[in-house]
Amino acid sequence: MKLLYGIFNRCYYLLAGLLGLFRPKAKAFHDGRKGLLRKIREQVSGSSPVIWVHCSSVGEFEQARPVIEWYAQNRPEYRILLTFFSPSGYQLRKNYDKVSWVFYLPVDTRSNARAFLDAVSPQKVIFVKYEFWYYYLTELKRRKIETYIISAIFRPSQSFFKFYGGFFRKMLRCFTTLFVQDASSAELLASIGLKDNVIISGDTRFDRVCQIIGKSRHFPIIEKFTSDNLTLIAGSTWEPDEEIIANVLKNFKKIKLVIIPHETSDRRIEHIEELFREYRTLRFSWFDRKYTSGTDSAEECPVLEEIQEKIAESNVLIIDCVGILSSIYRYGDIAYIGGGFGAGIHNILEAAAYSIPVIFGPNYKKFKEARELLKAGGALSVTDTASLYSVIDNYVRHPQSVKINGKICGDYVKENTGAMLKIINEIEKPIITNK
Repeated sequence: MKLLYGIFNRCYYLLAGLLGLFRPKAKAFHDGRKGLLRKIREQVSGSSPVIWVHCSSVGEFEQARPVIEWYAQNRPEYRILLTFFSPSGYQLRKNYDKVSWVFYLPVDTRSNARAFLDAVSPQKVIFVKYEFWYYYLTELKRRKIETYIISAIFRPSQSFFKFYGGFFRKMLRCFTTLFVQDASSAELLASIGLKDNVIISGDTRFDRVCQIIGKSRHFPIIEKFTSDNLTLIAGSTWEPDEEIIANVLKNFKKIKLVIIPHETSDRRIEHIEELFREYRTLRFSWFDRKYTSGTDSAEECPVLEEIQEKIAESNVLIIDCVGILSSIYRYGDIAYIGGGFGAGIHNILEAAAYSIPVIFGPNYKKFKEARELLKAGGALSVTDTASLYSVIDNYVRHPQSVKINGKICGDYVKENTGAMLKIINEIEKPIITNK
C-alpha cells in the first residue's frame, strides 16, 4: 500500500502538469511547487521557534484561523508557517498577515518530507480536519515533534475503519493528540484502539464565525438595497441553485435577492444576468468602491441620492467579487447556501451566526451542523423548485417563523463555541499550568 501511495502522489503531480495546459487550477497546483523546497530553505531555515499549520484549502484555513490568531497574539515568540494543499487556499491567503510564511505543501514523498522538516524544524505542528499525509506524519513521529489534528471528524465509511485500513490507521497513530468534533468520531477512534489521546473539542468554525460577526464589514449600498424588503441572501451558489431560485422568485416580486456565486468569472456573472433577465439586476462592481464601504450606515453614504432610483427599481444584486460573503449575510432575512445539488453544501454557519434561517439542497448529509440544524428546525432542505417555493411561501405568509427559525440558528452557533480554547489549553497545558 505504501508503494502505491507514493506512486499515486508522484503521478498526481505529473498529471497536474499536463492538465495545467487546459486548467488554470491544475497549472497553479503544479507550478506553485516548482523550486518550492529551495524557497522554503532560503526563507525559513534558522528561524526558531516555528509552529507549522497545514490546511487543505479555504474552509480548513477558517477552522485553523482562531488557533493561529491566538498564537499570533499571545505567543509572539513563535513564528508561524502556513501551508496549503490547494491553489484556491494559497491564492486567497498567501498574504495573510498573522503568519510569517505561506507556502504550498510539497508533494508527500519521503525525500520531500525529510527535506521540508530539515528546513523548517517546527516545534509544534497542527493539521486541520481531513489532512493525513503518510510521509510527513511518520517523519514527524520519528523526530518526536508534537503533532496535532484539530476539528477532525470521522465516519464509518473512511478507510481507517475498514479491514484493509492498516496503512491509513498508521497515520492516525502519529498524532500527539486528535481533537475531534463529536462523540461519534471519538467512538470510531476508540474502536481501533485510539482513546487516550483523543479529545472531543468541538469545531473551531463556531469560534471563527463568531469572530466574523464582531468584525463584519459595512456596505451601505447593500444596506440600502435590502432595506424594508424581505431579503434572500444566496451564498456560494452554483448553476443548479441559481436555476431553482430564479424559477421561484418569479412568484415573489417583492423579495430582494443578493446572490454571491461560488465563482465570479465573467461567464458566470453573465449567465446569472441572463437567468434573471426578467428582473432588473445590478452588479456590485457597478458602484464605485469608495462608496460601498467605510461608512457605518446607508445614511452616511454621500452618493446614495444619485443611485437610489437604480437601487429601488432592482430586485437582484449580484456580488461579482470575492472575500465579503460572510459580511453580507448580516443584511439578509433568509439565507440559501449553495452546493447542495453538487458535491456538497458550503458553509452554513456563516449565515446561521447572524440568526437567520438557512436553506440548502439535498447533498448535506456529510455535514454535522446541517443535520443538527435540520433536526432543530433552524434549517430546511429543498430538492427542487416546488420544495423551495413551499419554503419561501411559508416564510412570506408567516414572517414570525423567520425570526423563530433564525433564533434557533443563532443559538446553535453560540452554544457550540469554545473549541479553540479547549485546543489551546491542551496544547499549551505545561505552560498554562506553570503560570
